[in-house]
Amino acid sequence: MIQVATGTEDRVEEQIRVMVGNELYDSCFHPMRRVKKKFRGEWKEIREKLLPGYVFITSNYIQEVYQKFRHVPAYTKLLGKEGDRFIPLSGYEVNWLERLMESSDQKMEVQLSQVSVSENDEITILSGPLKNMEGCIKKIDLHRRIAKVEVDFMNRKTVIHLGIEMVEKKNKYNT
Repeated sequence: MIQVATGTEDRVEEQIRVMVGNELYDSCFHPMRRVKKKFRGEWKEIREKLLPGYVFITSNYIQEVYQKFRHVPAYTKLLGKEGDRFIPLSGYEVNWLERLMESSDQKMEVQLSQVSVSENDEITILSGPLKNMEGCIKKIDLHRRIAKVEVDFMNRKTVIHLGIEMVEKKNKYNT
């Protein structure tokens, strides 16, 4: 994982493609998420960065990649370095990232989760990446259409925001 200045993720990926060479790595990406935002009274689905300021790279040649990174102008820091060794993401971290992305048709993008709200304001997750993650959900903000999820990432607790779509809201007048 590479730490970069927020907003430069696309540019860093392009610089890596040009300067590192694709024979040294399998993929280079920054995960995206789908969220709903209200513009002029209308909900629109948009894409945002899931972890701003980070670019992920998968490689079996990390030492060689690191040597090339030093020539990438926007490169800030390769995370997971201890002395001369690089520590990959833990199996847990890889699993939760893959689980978030698994329902996605597009690579490395977290889709919206569908929720319903009962007349007692109980929220049920119907589908999407939040399904079976109930223990990690700290708050669901129906007004902003996001779920705040706490995960262990890079040896610390991190809160990420995932988009939700309210597909059903029952009230006492629904039949």
